[in-house]
Parts: sequence; C-alpha cells; structure tokens
Amino acid sequence: MTANEAWEALMTAHAVLMKGFAAEDIWQDVSMREYDVLYTLSKCPEPLRQSELNRHVLLSQPALSRLVDRLVDRGFIERHNDPADGRGVRLALTEKGRDTQQKVGRPHARSVARAVTTALNPEELRQLEILCRKLAKGNA
Repeated sequence: MTANEAWEALMTAHAVLMKGFAAEDIWQDVSMREYDVLYTLSKCPEPLRQSELNRHVLLSQPALSRLVDRLVDRGFIERHNDPADGRGVRLALTEKGRDTQQKVGRPHARSVARAVTTALNPEELRQLEILCRKLAKGNA
C-alpha cells in the first residue's frame, strides 16, 4: 500500500464516520463545529487564547473568529482579559457552554464508541491510537 492509498483510506473513514455522526439527533442547538470548540475548551483547565484554540480545531483563523463571536453572543463561551498580556484575550466555557457540551458529549461519546468498536477489536483500537498519535506528533 502506498502512502497516498493509506491517506485516502484514512480520509474516507473520517468522512463516513463524520457523516454518520452529523446525521444523529443529538446536537441540540449547536453544530458539530461549535461542539468541537466547546469540547476543546472543556478539556482545558484554564482559558485559552484563540490562537491556542485554533491549533486544536479544523477551522481557518477567520472562520474560528466568526464562530467564537457567535458562541459568545449565544452565551456558550466568554472572553477574559489575558493577565500575561494586557491586549490578549482568553476564551472559556460559560456554565451554559459546559452544560451543553456535557449534554451533547455523552451521546456523542457513545456514538463514537459504538462506531469504532463495531469495526475494530481492542488490539486494533490500540494500534489505531498509536498510529494516529505517531502521525500527529511527527507532523506537529
């Protein structure tokens, strides 16, 4: 198998899984992209700069800026002054954002687990994790 064939297989698997997840009736009043931002912020012990957030989501900087503005306007995230940089701003979940992330996240996590464990056995899951982490680390 060539590198391009492996890449195509990875992207096809991603597309198929994401279409299935998008079709589920779990997203409440957030899109999958909005949920991705809420999920990323939920994993952070302290507010993040937008540039840091951008490293973890698959959006361009301008698209992320617009999405953050919408999430702030809707009360899911809030901006805080950056104590280390008076001009900087950090982003954090509000209580509403955390609650929404958890309510959407529980069924989404079950969907992800169901999708991957249906196709892969435990050893294959470990191999997939190792390979994906290796790819991410090698190209960071």
